[in-house]
Amino acid sequence: MDLQLKDKVILVSGGAKGIGAGIVHVLAKEGAIPVIVGHNEKDNLAMVAELLAAGGSAWQVYAELSNPESAEAVVKVILEKYHRIDGLVNNAGVNDGVGLEKGNYERFMQSLHKNLIHYYMLAHHALPALIESKGSIVNITSKTAETGQGNTSAYAAANGGRNALTREWAVELLKYGIRVNAVVVAECYTPAYEKWIQTLNEPEAKLKEICAKIPLENRMTTAEEIANAVAFLLSSVSSHTTGQIIHVDGGYVHLDRALANA
Repeated sequence: MDLQLKDKVILVSGGAKGIGAGIVHVLAKEGAIPVIVGHNEKDNLAMVAELLAAGGSAWQVYAELSNPESAEAVVKVILEKYHRIDGLVNNAGVNDGVGLEKGNYERFMQSLHKNLIHYYMLAHHALPALIESKGSIVNITSKTAETGQGNTSAYAAANGGRNALTREWAVELLKYGIRVNAVVVAECYTPAYEKWIQTLNEPEAKLKEICAKIPLENRMTTAEEIANAVAFLLSSVSSHTTGQIIHVDGGYVHLDRALANA
């Protein structure tokens, strides 16, 4: 299927690693021009080089998105180079373990800036360009907003906010024909997930235990599977889909756990 993304300029926050990297790979394969925005310029440049070597197009902008003032500058430099923005993928964030019992105000607010505030700021500053292109927004969110996880109050709150903003923006932007959707991630194997699993006792056994609870095929979701959903939602092929919070998780959140042992 032709997703009609050729030469579309798509801003992808956190596009150098993990799920973001999966997204930019799929977008580049579809002929789009992913613009990677992230706080590690070396990683950004390495991903751009990888995409160019594979025959795709890409660019990068270094930015510390936890600084709310950075979003305006990011959008400005992208428009100076390409004169358009056709899509926004809000993806950057980290499950930073700011809980209730051992957290505090400062860490909670820092986490919101790392995980939620820049979603709003990038959308706010990119909006005039998205109105002009009649573009699309996709927010990457986490199951933690729905299931809880324990010891991650700030991250769960940020993801609840991401889900709420998805529906709020879908309503507000109807008049412009801009579609806004979210893709919810549950258990997706990324470098960050690998780093976390290695902090546990008997990590291989724990990983096997987690996979056993994922109903479809008892395996982790891949970054490419998340990315395929994102590309579809960005494209005009999904032209009447908006305000949706779509779980790409092998049934992890909603299907009966007993199925995993059936």
